[in-house]
Amino acid sequence: MIATEVQNRAGATGAGSAAMQEPSPPDAILEMRGITKRFQGVTALQDVQLRVQPGEIHAVCGENGAGKSTLMKVLSGVYPHPEYEGAIVFDGQERRFTGIADSERAGVIIIHQELALVPLLSIAENIFLGHEPARFGIIDRAAAHVRARELLAKVGLAETPDTLIGDLGVGKQQLVEIAKALAKDVRLLILDEPTASLNERDSKALLELLLQLKARGIACILISHKLNEVAHVADAVTVLRDGRSITTIDCREHPANEDVIIRAMVGREMADRYPKRKFGPGAVRFELQNWSARHPEHPDRKAVHDVNLTVRRGEIVGIAGLMGAGRTELAMSAFGHSWGTGIRGVAQVDGQTVDVSTVPRAIAAGLAYVTEDRKGLGLILDDSIARNTSLAHLRGVARRGVIDDGLEHAVATTYRQRLATRCSGIAQSVSHLSGGNQQKVVLAKWLFTEPKVLILDEPTRGIDVGAKFEIYSLIAKLAEEGMAVLMISSEMPELLGMCDRLYVMNEGRIVAELSAAEATQERIMRAIVSANPV
Repeated sequence: MIATEVQNRAGATGAGSAAMQEPSPPDAILEMRGITKRFQGVTALQDVQLRVQPGEIHAVCGENGAGKSTLMKVLSGVYPHPEYEGAIVFDGQERRFTGIADSERAGVIIIHQELALVPLLSIAENIFLGHEPARFGIIDRAAAHVRARELLAKVGLAETPDTLIGDLGVGKQQLVEIAKALAKDVRLLILDEPTASLNERDSKALLELLLQLKARGIACILISHKLNEVAHVADAVTVLRDGRSITTIDCREHPANEDVIIRAMVGREMADRYPKRKFGPGAVRFELQNWSARHPEHPDRKAVHDVNLTVRRGEIVGIAGLMGAGRTELAMSAFGHSWGTGIRGVAQVDGQTVDVSTVPRAIAAGLAYVTEDRKGLGLILDDSIARNTSLAHLRGVARRGVIDDGLEHAVATTYRQRLATRCSGIAQSVSHLSGGNQQKVVLAKWLFTEPKVLILDEPTRGIDVGAKFEIYSLIAKLAEEGMAVLMISSEMPELLGMCDRLYVMNEGRIVAELSAAEATQERIMRAIVSANPV
């Protein structure tokens, strides 16, 4: 099944230099040979090899921190030559890209997980931003409009070129990014976690588009933690671990196997994707009664309709539903009315009605909310692990109203050890952590408030399979200690593997409640579909 086993070799620089003298095989559009990249003495990539054929979808997998993004930044010129060692051979010629513009001129286009689009500009303006069609030095808007229509048709978007990016969902914005790449005559398209924020329908549409681009001869490098998607579209899979290329799997000879990929990624077997738990729920700890919320920008529209739910001590309760079902809106409205207007209903903790009308009051009542957007709403990226850990409970590290740096250091150190956060120290900026370790800092921030109810919104989004298991184990342990856990996830296997009970939401309403024994993906989808108005 494993077609090529790339051995870790000593003398990476020498091996890379020798490889530079060899001609590129005629069927390879890209070869990265002996790529080594260091940051202030830390080796992020060591003698990495990558080979991509024309019209091939080549997946790059690995745990967070394995070096995937660093490798792609080397390829796309973000880290220009000579800031790395080794050789990049593209289209039969050795290339030394000096920046992103240089790599784009060669036809190498990268689409990052955080989309580079301007919300207040139109689709056409975004597609041609920086290389606008012009006549006599004046932007030719008519030509841009015509060309944009052609590109939108290629990616399957029916919107007009004048549509504002801010009026599109994330799935359609991804398609605009691909149209933008096609406008630059892309020959090798790099996508970094393109479906991380998409629902199942949009993810499927994007993967089908990649297959269409493949049929047109466009090569694609796909970075993804969703191994089922990798198995569906990839012709080959290269696995990185600790900055080294471990293996390349040729999926054309043998169908991709998730277990083989996982074993290569983490260096060990993972027979169980989810921790084993002994479920013994206690009394009801958290309850919402007739909870409703209206859209903040459209007060005449209800986004959450008369929701009733309960979570017991020691219970993990999931909320399933498609994108836009109202799950995040429900969670944020319950946590300090941080989303919505006209919010009504009763919230109870341990049988007592509590005031959750502001975030401080919700925290005082025993609620904690781990947002789905850890970079935008969960963390201050430029600040340290220590500062982020204490952020939600500053009184806990203060003496007479003044932050005690020693106490803050002790608290952050305790949670770093408890959650096994991998970092150089608690003074390290969280922006330099992997996604899994960033999520541990977010969890540490809320655990420091000593909550009774933990609301988790997409807790493993953008996290690799090894880090996911660590997060799952922590959630299971918190439940065993008596915490009530309410978990929102777009990944049904995650909900089925972790939850003791499930609520299904659709269009702001609870449309089904299923025990763990009753719940299947088919039943969940049937509940959603049957609830849709005809």
